Amino acid sequence: MAKALEGVRILDMTHVQSGPSATQLLAWMGADVIKIEMPRRGDITRSQLRDRSNVDSLYFAMLNGNKRSVTLNIKSTQGQDALVRLIERCDVLVENFGPGVLERQGFSYERIAQINPRLIYASIKGFAGVETQDAKAYETIAQAMGGAMSTTGFQSGPPTASSMQVGDTGTGIHCVAGILAALFQRTVTGKGQRVDVAMQDCVVNLLRVKLRDQQRLASGPLVEYPGAPQGEAVPRAGNSSGGGQPGAALRCAPGGENDFCYVIIQPQGWAPLMRLIGRKDLIEDARFASHEARAERLEACFEVIEAWTRKRTKHEVMKALSAIDVPCGPILSTKDIIEDRSLYERGFLVDVPHPERGNYVTVGSPIQLSESAVEVERAPLLGEHTEEVLAWIGFDPDDIASMRASGAA
Repeated sequence: MAKALEGVRILDMTHVQSGPSATQLLAWMGADVIKIEMPRRGDITRSQLRDRSNVDSLYFAMLNGNKRSVTLNIKSTQGQDALVRLIERCDVLVENFGPGVLERQGFSYERIAQINPRLIYASIKGFAGVETQDAKAYETIAQAMGGAMSTTGFQSGPPTASSMQVGDTGTGIHCVAGILAALFQRTVTGKGQRVDVAMQDCVVNLLRVKLRDQQRLASGPLVEYPGAPQGEAVPRAGNSSGGGQPGAALRCAPGGENDFCYVIIQPQGWAPLMRLIGRKDLIEDARFASHEARAERLEACFEVIEAWTRKRTKHEVMKALSAIDVPCGPILSTKDIIEDRSLYERGFLVDVPHPERGNYVTVGSPIQLSESAVEVERAPLLGEHTEEVLAWIGFDPDDIASMRASGAA
């Protein structure tokens, strides 16, 4: 079966997470991703958070599957020659270096566009603003400056970071959208272009519903938030859904740290839910009979439901509530997820063999195409494909040996 991006070559000059998450998605979709790494050191995540000594970390392995690794020192003359040849032959260059790094090596966008006018140059940075464009950005900094932390957590506590990588991987996904759009436009114009994404901007884009609520504050309290607050900024919402329908994480049996089920109360679901839990008396009770009345005493509503959920497991709660069309979902721990055989059966979690570390579990592509199956492959060893790729761009064995000896490859 042909791959969606078969024949597209990606020059991957990214490291850590935001860039590698983007290029891995492209690799899953069939692009030939050539990852450029420093000789002997490689992507810094190869050695970060290792669970086993002297092997590539899971951090690296889970962000760099389906790629080829080439070691190249682009500060050397031979390395720069090789980079020019790669730029000539590739369709997309992706980088997430600090501002000005490639320019200082003589590879400005203008020069790259001269070398290959059809190349799409995708750049991931922390910030796009003039005052902050040179600042370093990390996941939590992007969440902080994108407004996410100020709206996460409970009102009684400090701003809180999400454990989801909305800054890094979220930006990588935005970058992929830009690359695919540029590739499509090139089929019409024949020209490449620059794709720029900033982590702060992408976090704000993912936060747009909170900017919706910021503007709604001018008209009165945000009634769907606990306590219906009316301040100068959107508050931390705890576990409320923020979508107009109240929700809460309710304790379930046997009472472990993740024995909760998230339950949403919709107007049409109140009566069936009360019948299920044996509280039919609250269907017509004036204190609970209407959506507006319940909005004034949400804590009491959820206490009534939790008295029932505490006696059942989170999976039993989901089964019972789903049967009466009440939106709910168990709080799944990372242990729950990695042990869920159904995720392996449908190929979303994959047990991947590795020649040095043995098998490891990785996440497969969340994007499925009916005419382009995704085969999840292991991450490459450092420089595993150096000779193969250098030979492809015209270096003979003696050239390659010389580059190895000088540290250029």
